[in-house]
Parts: sequence; structure tokens; C-alpha cells
Amino acid sequence: MIEPTLLLLIRHGETAWNADARIQGHTDIELNARGHAQAQALAGALADAELDAIYCSDLTRARQTAAPLAQRLGIEPRLDAALRERAFGAFEGSSFVELEREHPQACARWRARDPEFAAPGGERLDAFYARVTDAALRIAAAHAGGRVALISHGGALDCLYRHASGQSLAAPRSWELRNAAINRVLVAEGRMTLVGWNDSAHLDAVLDEVSP
Repeated sequence: MIEPTLLLLIRHGETAWNADARIQGHTDIELNARGHAQAQALAGALADAELDAIYCSDLTRARQTAAPLAQRLGIEPRLDAALRERAFGAFEGSSFVELEREHPQACARWRARDPEFAAPGGERLDAFYARVTDAALRIAAAHAGGRVALISHGGALDCLYRHASGQSLAAPRSWELRNAAINRVLVAEGRMTLVGWNDSAHLDAVLDEVSP
């Protein structure tokens, strides 16, 4: 029997566009001051994690989140573009309020979680889900029985939560997913099982002291 792989799923630290509720997608945004503090707190929380590997999205905000942890553990992060956020094309850079005002019909399909919806020049939800879940299962299979950190994005981790918990793509999100929180799933024989979600105790002691 193949031993399960423990995946630690981590959303990148905060960016200025997170703070402003702007759509990031594939736009390459750096962490803000709070995001860097979150990354340092994450590294401290996982200092004794005994990881076999660290994978991260190739976008800057994910790489900057991975860097303190990688340095602490002496592990070189492996960049994987399949762990990127969903591509939102022409919507990227706009706030949610702006999109509701300028593209009400498109926003209605987006809010309804239509699996076939894609913003102009962007990615369909069902294609995004397949991309992210395939990547996570591939990585888990490459480290069977091990412990691996995946640093990715909010939308990507939402897909993995749904896969692990059996939630449909259309189900409204009712679970929290903080920047730099630690989420845990076990993977065995191509299936994910939810172990723990939104572990953020390591963030609370430091973030009140750091402005965005």
C-alpha cells in the first residue's frame, strides 16, 4: 500500500492588490509589508516541519512567500506555473466594485460560479480547477509518503479544498482562507482528504504591528 503524502497548502502573503480588493490573476504583484511579515511568521511556524520539498507558483508573490521558509529549511523551492492563480484576462487590475458596475452580466456568471465562464482573455473555472488539482496530485505522487509545502493562491487553494472535501465547483464558498495560513490535506491513490484548514495562529501575534 502506498503511504499518503501530506500536502501543506499555503496561500501567498498579502499584496497591495489584496488590500484594495483588486483582481490579480496572472499579474505579477509583489508582497506588501504585511505580506512579508506573514511570510516570516510562516517560516517560524514551519521551522520544524521536516519537509521533503517546497513547490510554489512562479509568480512573485508566491516566490516571496516561499523564500523565508526555504531559507530556514535549506530547501530550494521548485517553481511550477501550474500552481498559478486563475487567469482573469481583462478583469485583472480592476476592483470588485468596478467590475460589478462595468460588467454586471459577466459578474453575475462569475458570482454564480459558472464552470464555463471566463473573463475576456481569461481562464474557464473548470479548466482552472483541472489545472490546479492535476498539479497537486502530480506533486503528491512524486513524493509518496512525504511532506510537501505548496505555496499558491487563494483561488487555487479553493479548488483543492473543494476536491478534498467533495464540494462542487458551484457551491458558495463558506470557508476562510487567510493569506499565509497553513492548510493540510492527505493524498493517497489519487484522492485528497482534508486534514485541517486555515491554521493561522502563527499570524495573529505579528500582523497587528505591521501596516499593509
